[in-house]
Amino acid sequence: MRISSAGRALLFALAGIVMLCGVAPAAADPVEAEPAPAADLSVLPGANDWSCKPSAAHPRPVVLVHGTWTGMLGTWKDLAPALTEEGYCVFALNYGQAAGLTEGNLMRMFGGADIAESAQQLAGFVDQVRTTTGASQVDMIGHSLGGTVSRQYLRFDGGADRTNPALNKVHSLVTLGATNHGTSFGDVQALGAIAQALGVPVTTLAGVAVGPSYIQQMVGSPFLQVLNAGGDTDPGIEYTVVASRRDTVSTPPENTFLTAGPGATVHNVWLQDGCEANTAEHNQLTTDRRAVYIIQRALDPTYGERNPAPC
Repeated sequence: MRISSAGRALLFALAGIVMLCGVAPAAADPVEAEPAPAADLSVLPGANDWSCKPSAAHPRPVVLVHGTWTGMLGTWKDLAPALTEEGYCVFALNYGQAAGLTEGNLMRMFGGADIAESAQQLAGFVDQVRTTTGASQVDMIGHSLGGTVSRQYLRFDGGADRTNPALNKVHSLVTLGATNHGTSFGDVQALGAIAQALGVPVTTLAGVAVGPSYIQQMVGSPFLQVLNAGGDTDPGIEYTVVASRRDTVSTPPENTFLTAGPGATVHNVWLQDGCEANTAEHNQLTTDRRAVYIIQRALDPTYGERNPAPC
């Protein structure tokens, strides 16, 4: 079958989307196995105990914000129990699906909807956490898109108060491979641009299939121009920004780093600093032992005094 140059470019772009979703053909199994029961995506062990009350040692609940096309269970199944064991009240949500949103996605994947709408969902969830626990502030951890959604919430949906930082609802934000200044998704953005130039409506197709957040995270997108127009940070927030030199999804990985504005503190951290042998890539930033150590230390500086850094 002959495929035009535009068709080939589109196939490459859509193949990239499939790869980013983590979908791969399964190997043939000669024995028909009983299908495993589907996991309950609304339940995350170690999270969402609404009777939890923050302790004096850890006075702020931790809110976990997943990334594109994956939910809280697939992202935080290791970190949530680890934080709970340290005595934190941990909360997580699934956001950005089609139901109830003006722009969802045909495949109904979490994290696919318009980022502004996802940030509004996050805002409601944080208010629920604060009301239920009695805490005035939370700490947040965002992976990939989750970091960008969190920054949108801080800037435009009440997470930070730029005129009076004492009223901030968020104390600290930790981002892991976040698309803060956009990503090329490896070479997918370039391939998609070629197809678009050849008349294939890649942007429209991708938006319908997997949701607008995919396009909004690309380098130079109108969404990111608005988000970053007032500077990278909000006053009174402490940011820890983690990147891996092995990241092939949030690319180039240094695009994730933030520049501190007035009243904000930023710690830009390479996962490989002090551990060049670390090979964790994008999706491993929520489970890698060194990444988890950096997260724990960001939430509680004394953690690093009590525990050696793994490599």
